[in-house]
Amino acid sequence: MADFDIAVVGGGINGAGIARDAAGRGLRVLLVEQNDLASGTSSASSKLIHGGLRYLERFAFRLVREALSEREVLLRTAPHLVRPMRFVLPPTPGPRSAPMLRLGLWLYDHLGERRFLPPTATIDLTHHPAGAPLKRSYRFAFEYSDCAVDDARLVVLTARDAAERGAAIRTRTRLTRAERGPDHWQLVLNNRGRRETATARVLVNATGPWAPQVAETVLRVPLRRPMRLVKGSHIVVRSRFAHTSGYLFQAEDRRVVFALPFGRDFTLIGTTDQPFVGDVNAPAPSPEEVAYLCRAVNGYFRDTVTADEVVWSFSGVRSLQDDGRGRPEDVTRDYTLALDRTSGTAPLLTVYGGKITTFRRLAEEAVGQLSRFFATARPAWTRTALLPGGEFPYDKLDAVAAHLRERWPFLTEMHAARLARAYGLRAERILDGAARAEDLGERFTGDLTAAEVRYLMRQEWALLPDDVLWRRSKFGLIASAAEREALARFMVAEGGAAPPA
Repeated sequence: MADFDIAVVGGGINGAGIARDAAGRGLRVLLVEQNDLASGTSSASSKLIHGGLRYLERFAFRLVREALSEREVLLRTAPHLVRPMRFVLPPTPGPRSAPMLRLGLWLYDHLGERRFLPPTATIDLTHHPAGAPLKRSYRFAFEYSDCAVDDARLVVLTARDAAERGAAIRTRTRLTRAERGPDHWQLVLNNRGRRETATARVLVNATGPWAPQVAETVLRVPLRRPMRLVKGSHIVVRSRFAHTSGYLFQAEDRRVVFALPFGRDFTLIGTTDQPFVGDVNAPAPSPEEVAYLCRAVNGYFRDTVTADEVVWSFSGVRSLQDDGRGRPEDVTRDYTLALDRTSGTAPLLTVYGGKITTFRRLAEEAVGQLSRFFATARPAWTRTALLPGGEFPYDKLDAVAAHLRERWPFLTEMHAARLARAYGLRAERILDGAARAEDLGERFTGDLTAAEVRYLMRQEWALLPDDVLWRRSKFGLIASAAEREALARFMVAEGGAAPPA
């Protein structure tokens, strides 16, 4: 008998989602990730849970409806990570005139479920706080609802839930060879220099932009459908507004660009759509992409954004099924699940595309397809299942933060709010036993303490400082070199790995 029923290669949102769904159906699951969880595209998104308003122009009604439905599901099941956000959309002359936007937003409000979020409204920018940072030529705008998300933490907590349901989560573990037999796959793994073997009845290639390389060199089963790689880039600059709404702006080429509140003192601007050719291990925004994003928002903001003030930039490479369309922005963002059941060999499932918003539905469909190979697999279950720490109503996050301050009065309001947003009710596990701030141990940067880092290492697979500073939090935006070094020393002492030279 094989060691595992399903082996999932890739620790992004799709891989973690499939591992969680399968483990919850009673299947034996192995998840293998060569780096850290969410270390690729899944931590380089626009940090949104949304239906995809612009997809209505391409008549992708099924995709938008599914995404809007999943927006409601995630708001309920991950209320600490997913938070409602209002988006301000100023109309401009042209094909997206005010009447057309009004019609599109009416469809957006009514196409999918919207039980919790307020509907579209028209706001007077001359008196509304959202108008303050905009040029005076913009007199009114539409305001609609979507949600923001901590994308990397969504991946980590999905993997955490998978582990608590029995999945084996193996980070920093590379699949170096896979031999396909008649009834199982023989896997050779490299865990930081240690060779291991395992067997699995079904293999899932959820490696995103690495999928062609994994298929060709590791599985030796070339992709049956072409994959197209598209790069989306973002920049982070100092905050351009004080309120908590986001903006959706129309760029000069009719694409749309988001400007979102990010962290405590920053604005996130993105995204681009560029064909990607190069090393998928090191995508980065080009100077042209940075200039494009600056131009796009400078058509709206009074306070000019310049390339030299960018404090952080990042790119994610989307792995889409190539449908033959010319422009990258026209390629469908829908997902495709390609199941290879070649006669006499163990099954192979390859994942194409997908969005953070629809990961749960993708995983449900993927495991549904694979369940036919396992007589004991239980039915789908994730639609109502809460992610770890999310055991409270979607609109009670402030109450969770207040509860933390009541139990641990030494917490500042900001510290309690951040812990609530990151961990929900599981913040109590970090604070347990502390009677005063000093009991949380060394403070590295901001309000990041030794107690929190220790929790991240023991419960969330953090091994290196970047795992903590960029994926489990965004303290990388403010951490000094000395603070990074202190964190690295602490993590090595706690059993972590030394940062690469």
